Amino acid sequence: MIEHRLAALASPMLSVLRIMSGLLFLAHGTQKFLYFPGGDSAGFGWTFAHPGAYAGLVELVAGALIAVGLFTRPAAFLASGTMAFAYFMGHASQSFWPVNNGGDAAILYCFLFLYFVFAGAGPISIDAYRGRHAGKVRGT
Repeated sequence: MIEHRLAALASPMLSVLRIMSGLLFLAHGTQKFLYFPGGDSAGFGWTFAHPGAYAGLVELVAGALIAVGLFTRPAAFLASGTMAFAYFMGHASQSFWPVNNGGDAAILYCFLFLYFVFAGAGPISIDAYRGRHAGKVRGT
């Protein structure tokens, strides 16, 4: 009985997971480029002297797209690849173990966004809204 109730909520929870992970990812980009939230790395993205600045652009744009559920699959694909690159370029050389090299968040983001490439945005998204109304726009 409880399994059926939980299963009925799986699709909306996909959207909740997407929204929250997109907002968290977006926060990395806003810190690098919009100085919010403040911190040691706030604003460093504008120099483009560090490869993390380019990742910050992806975090800013893809994070916003993922959060609202617009072009979710391509945005998630780009974000997943960026996090894989960030892990291998910035973390893996420090230690084999992610918990020791600080790359556990990059790996988690990588696989979470890879999941969204296959699962899509869920029902609470602009992608879903556009899909529901595509036939009406075309006149079918």
